[in-house]
Amino acid sequence: MPDIEALKSKAAALPEKPGIYFFKNAAGEVVYIGKARSLRNRVRSYFLLDPDYKVRNILGETTDIDYILTGSEKEAAFLENNYVQQHQPRFNLRLKDDKSFPYLKVTTGEKYPGIYFSRKVDDRRSHFFGPFSPARRARTSIHLVNKYFRIRGCEDAVFRMRKRPCLEHDLGLCSAPCVGAISEEDYRKDVENGCLFLEGRTQELARGLGKRMADAAAAQKFEEAARWRDILKTVEDIKDRPRAISVALEDQDVVGYERRGGRAAVYVFFMRQGKIRDSESAVRPVPDGGADAQVLGDFMAAFYGPRRPPRHLLLPFPVDRMADLEGCLSPQVADGAGPGARPSRIQIVVPRAGKSRKLVDLANRNAAAIFDRMDSEARPLDELARLLGLSSKPTTIEGFDISNTGGQESVGSMVVFTDGRPHKDGYRKFKVRTVEGPNDVASLEEVIGRRYRRRVEEKRPLPDLIMVDGGKGQLAAASKALAGLGISGVPLVSIAKREEVLFTPDHKEGIRLERTSPALKLIQAIRDEAHRFAITYHRGRREKRSFESELDGIPGLGPKKRAALLTKYKSLEDIRAANVQDLALVIGEKPAAALLLRLHRP
Repeated sequence: MPDIEALKSKAAALPEKPGIYFFKNAAGEVVYIGKARSLRNRVRSYFLLDPDYKVRNILGETTDIDYILTGSEKEAAFLENNYVQQHQPRFNLRLKDDKSFPYLKVTTGEKYPGIYFSRKVDDRRSHFFGPFSPARRARTSIHLVNKYFRIRGCEDAVFRMRKRPCLEHDLGLCSAPCVGAISEEDYRKDVENGCLFLEGRTQELARGLGKRMADAAAAQKFEEAARWRDILKTVEDIKDRPRAISVALEDQDVVGYERRGGRAAVYVFFMRQGKIRDSESAVRPVPDGGADAQVLGDFMAAFYGPRRPPRHLLLPFPVDRMADLEGCLSPQVADGAGPGARPSRIQIVVPRAGKSRKLVDLANRNAAAIFDRMDSEARPLDELARLLGLSSKPTTIEGFDISNTGGQESVGSMVVFTDGRPHKDGYRKFKVRTVEGPNDVASLEEVIGRRYRRRVEEKRPLPDLIMVDGGKGQLAAASKALAGLGISGVPLVSIAKREEVLFTPDHKEGIRLERTSPALKLIQAIRDEAHRFAITYHRGRREKRSFESELDGIPGLGPKKRAALLTKYKSLEDIRAANVQDLALVIGEKPAAALLLRLHRP
């Protein structure tokens, strides 16, 4: 069950800055994404005395809260849209398609371009501007471009069929290129100025418009001069463009970096088809005297070792041996097909200004937020170290639990928490081998012995603290397993159910903490995660055993064909729903007929 008090504590520790927040379940899946002007205030509002039905459902599945910082609330809205489309959280009923925010499309590939409202960026011959939120800003911008630059907004079929100017021309919203009322050269200049206007490039626009305004004034065309003057007053309204979306449809990764003390945090935004839709972060120890350029370069080489990078990487500063890194990361993918095609090459860029620099600054800000979050999460570790008499904070904690049903299919689980947060890559599952019957204490001794025997043999580091689910009996079993391996000096703690009392070899009478204690909440979170992981593994093995038992004794269905069924179908219900032709493709006609006869018998 979710720990509401722990979630409240996390909400209170969030920064009072704009961004998006994630509610995650015990499996680490995102169940809801929202945006906020102040992350702390918005997320804390979910824990009011009388939440509505939707909020109760969200909180009923939430075990963790995460966030990403943005530069403004508007930028948070666009980033929220991107992440909802990527993760498809079950409680986000809106924003799950690509039609949430509109763009403006200028058909620059045509002789006389037009400007249109568009929901998709799907034409490389045109220029797109946006996205806009709310949608009325897009329509307002079209009207401004029509009014000030007189770019047409009619459809091509209407444009080609005109014999005389339409009402839009009479209203001063179009220069009527359809009937030759303006030269192609002058119309192109208006289109170029309209694009500068939409991009918010005020300096370039002002230079061109200033000359046209002066020329109009010198020719005593005062209305036209006033029209160019008024354009400059409206540019400020559309200058704020979201950094999280690009109409250039780039595939690039944006890297942020922050170093504090002996550690460095790296934050990577993944932009695909012009949209940031996901991100990843990591914290690495920094060797004494290690330069930032070397640390980031080593991280990049390791980070992209198992994955394929995009063509462009944006970094906050140059790294050591930049050219070598580009060569190392360049994917061996041909630009085209057939003989003679050349491999593509990664471009690593360190932007100094502009939108790319703002993207890097955003990544830097989130890298710094990692340390802020870790400082907040370090408090329970500090308290735990003090209570257990440890010489330093238990940075790495490994938690164990046992699960079985009447002694059948006994399994063990181990979860890893690093800096107070789950480290799922370190999780391990164990099938209990030597213990018969429902003996959790003996099963725990076996599992812990197997885990740390291998660590000792491989000369790998041991955790800072070992936690087991249970009371004095489980604690004694863990101590015995470690002693049998000659391991000493690794702290042990157990947590007894119901009373929530902590036991250690030095505190055999138990340590009773306040229910609001951060240290107790951390131990409970580790215990609950180990229990969830063990139950999930045990349930899977039990279902597989039941699955296999139903397949025993069927003529023609030997071990290989049973294995093929287990690969193809995940449950007996899936097999029951299949037709005999589909099953015959896997195990043959006769075994398929016999199997369905067995499964559908009364």
